[in-house]
Order: sequence, then C-alpha cells, then structure tokens
Amino acid sequence: MGTVIAIAFVSLDGYVTDPDGSGGTPYGGWAFRHGPEAVGGDKFRLGALLDDGVLLLGRRTWELFSGLFPQRADDFSTKMNKIPKLVASHRLTDVSGWSNSTLVDGDVVDAVRREERDVVVTGSSSVIHLLQEHELIDEYRLLTFPSIVGAGERLFGPTSSPVHLTCVASDQAGAAVLTQYRRA
Repeated sequence: MGTVIAIAFVSLDGYVTDPDGSGGTPYGGWAFRHGPEAVGGDKFRLGALLDDGVLLLGRRTWELFSGLFPQRADDFSTKMNKIPKLVASHRLTDVSGWSNSTLVDGDVVDAVRREERDVVVTGSSSVIHLLQEHELIDEYRLLTFPSIVGAGERLFGPTSSPVHLTCVASDQAGAAVLTQYRRA
C-alpha cells in the first residue's frame, strides 16, 4: 500500500464544508474570498505525486473538478487531467467526462489497501472520514484560511482513540497557511 495523503481547505475553526461556495450554503465561499493566489495551482505542494500517484475523490468533488479541469490548459490543470483518478460513488455510473477516471470497484477501504501508488484524497470529507475510521491516512496537508465559518462539517470528528501527528512543514500560502502533518 502506498502512502495515503488527505488534502483539504480548512477554516480557522475547523470546517471543510463549501470552501468555494459551489454548495450554495449560507456560509460557503469562505476560502475563495481570499483570492486566486490563495487557492490556485499546486498549493498543497503535491509535485511528483501528481505524476506518480492517484487521486481518490468522492462523487461531489469529482463532479465539481470534472467541470473545471478538462477545460483548462495550465501546468497544474494538465497534471490534474493526466493523473489516474479513483471515484468513490454509489450514484455515478459514468465517469468518462474526465480523463483517467475510474469508479472504485467495491469497497473504498479495500481499494485503498490494494493501491500500490500513493493516494491523494482531495476535498471529499466523507471519504476522508471513512479512511480515518480505518486508520489509513498517513499524512494531512491542510490549507487553513483566516475565516471563522461557525457551521458545516469538520475535518476531524469524534474518535475512539487519540491520533498523534507530527508537524513536518508549515508555510504561508497567500492568506492561508499550509501545514503538513504525518502520523507519529
């Protein structure tokens, strides 16, 4: 099994719901209000992971990204279009709208355990929560924005036992801070 890396936009008070406003929530758009320099390009410093790894996305994130990236030709978008994508969904039956996308065949946890490449889970809080339950996330890369949202879904929920992480990097990225944590 490769390394499993969860990446997410997070509000200062720990929420991950609707950072771009596309969900239509009353508090949505909290990350994107800080401008494109805070959210555009390879802000999570994925680098070679986009060449050698695989993305794991839930349905909503896949639908959002499949409407954005195929029409773009910048370097980051080209890599996002090229990387293999595993889509965890019980509703979707066709993922041909975005190149290199494949529906997860069977159980997501088993698919991650079988994957030899590094897996980057992006934006899909339900998938992240599932992998957290099975202690499969090795690393978090969080872009934390100076917005207090007050509602929505949190990245970390209740847990039966503490999870200890080590901060391995912290850098300012526009208005946000990128922090990288690994399992201790």
